[in-house]
Amino acid sequence: MRFIGIIPARYASTRFPGKPLADMNGKTMIQRVYEQVQGLLDAVYVATDDARIESAVKAFGGQVVMTSADHKSGTDRCYEAYTKTGTGYEVIVNIQGDEPFIHPSQIETLKSCFTDGQVEIATLVKPFAPDGDFESTLFNPNSPKVVLNKHNEAMYFSRSVIPYTRGKEHAEWLRNYTYYKHIGLYAYRADVLREITRLPQSPLELAESLEQLRWLENGYRIKAGITHQETIGIDTPEDMEKALEFMNTHR
Repeated sequence: MRFIGIIPARYASTRFPGKPLADMNGKTMIQRVYEQVQGLLDAVYVATDDARIESAVKAFGGQVVMTSADHKSGTDRCYEAYTKTGTGYEVIVNIQGDEPFIHPSQIETLKSCFTDGQVEIATLVKPFAPDGDFESTLFNPNSPKVVLNKHNEAMYFSRSVIPYTRGKEHAEWLRNYTYYKHIGLYAYRADVLREITRLPQSPLELAESLEQLRWLENGYRIKAGITHQETIGIDTPEDMEKALEFMNTHR
């Protein structure tokens, strides 16, 4: 089975304009993401609508494909990039362009989901630490939660805490149930990716602002690989400061 990685990268960002080209100790963020996954997949491309990002990727020797500026999601951009890079890949991996610390084992875990020929879409989840601060982790709406069935398939994603632990104080919830945090890394079979990009937005997706709920509402199954590696997403300049501090203390 052949896997292609697509890294969607936009220059425009309300909270952090030019984020993919932000410097991270001598390399752009998009270069660091690219280098983290290069060699783990049969091919890797950055998908962008901005000539500055295209030039930066070419400068470090990466592969890049120009896509439309009208896409509403990274999934749509992934599919266009896939169609422009040629066929021959059974699975497309959608890699977040603001996750420069993505771990190689996470890519391998995602790929392993497709040893089951019935898997249509795969993603990653990470257990919340039992001794974590529930207020800043479990109750954080920017960290979507996932409920899994016994086959490790997603039953639902939510910005709210799910499930509700009845009869326990909030501070006890993490110690009495394994809650899962969603890691926004996806992989799709090529025919499934084509299908889901043609679906209209769904009521649950609009309510929670979580694109994957559209797929569940339309009957697609999402396999969840479990990772214990933490990732650091960068959404704001403040996040970048924390990421650089992390880099400097983990050399």
